[in-house]
Amino acid sequence: MKNGFFRGHGLGNDYLVMDPKELGFKLTPKAIRAICDRHWGLGSDGILVLAPSKKADFGLRIFNPDGSEAEKSGNGLRIFARYLHATQKTRKTRFTVETIGGLVTCTLHVDRNGDAASVTVEMGRATFAPGALPCSLAVEELVDQPIEAAGQRLHFTGVSVGNPHCVVFKPAGEQWSREELLALGPALENHALFPRRTNVQLAVPTGQREIFILIWERGAGETQASGSSSCAAASAGVKLGLVQSPVTVNMPGGTLHIDVDKEFNLTMKGPVAEVARGTLSPSFVRGLK
Repeated sequence: MKNGFFRGHGLGNDYLVMDPKELGFKLTPKAIRAICDRHWGLGSDGILVLAPSKKADFGLRIFNPDGSEAEKSGNGLRIFARYLHATQKTRKTRFTVETIGGLVTCTLHVDRNGDAASVTVEMGRATFAPGALPCSLAVEELVDQPIEAAGQRLHFTGVSVGNPHCVVFKPAGEQWSREELLALGPALENHALFPRRTNVQLAVPTGQREIFILIWERGAGETQASGSSSCAAASAGVKLGLVQSPVTVNMPGGTLHIDVDKEFNLTMKGPVAEVARGTLSPSFVRGLK
């Protein structure tokens, strides 16, 4: 379909999927920003782009709504997996996808209507090493480290799951407010400790195997749900001894289930939905060139 798109969401975190071979324009940062604009374009939390791969069954590039490129996205991977199945680019229910943040394996759970209603993704291994994010702190691991942001003194755990995350916990029984997210999110995303910026999760343990998080995504801002953020927060909670695996991660958009093994290899399972398929209008495309 010329200049076509596939729209899906994972717990309210919505992405457009596009195949460059079907586009009559280049996905430049300017074009990505225009398409993702919720008032002047289609509106989206990002664009997933089918890419060639020599290492996996499929390749994937992930672009944030500000035009920057992300290494990995858990919700994006589930949406991409459903897109591949729904558009018959694969008949397989288990396949590999190469991202900048590493190789992952997707397993589709097909419902009675033939739709991949949920997807399990083997997300790779979490690491707390500063060089993996990167983070400029000269420590062996980014576990419960002090940081100042938005006038507050906090402690964070830095996790890379193929992309960077800064997880800040409050004690059980307390809560994070949206106002705190809107203040701390951008301050931590752009903190001097993170030269390439970072994703941010404000977390609270709510049970032995359960946490709640608010999410600020690098290049996107406040987000209702995030797969990689869930993996990072679950990893941090296990590392700190606040929760045990498997971890149920609750977010404003819904719930994901994360298994963290002894080596911090991560497996994520969650729902995914298709919303629409369509084409960009010729006049809109002319404005992108």
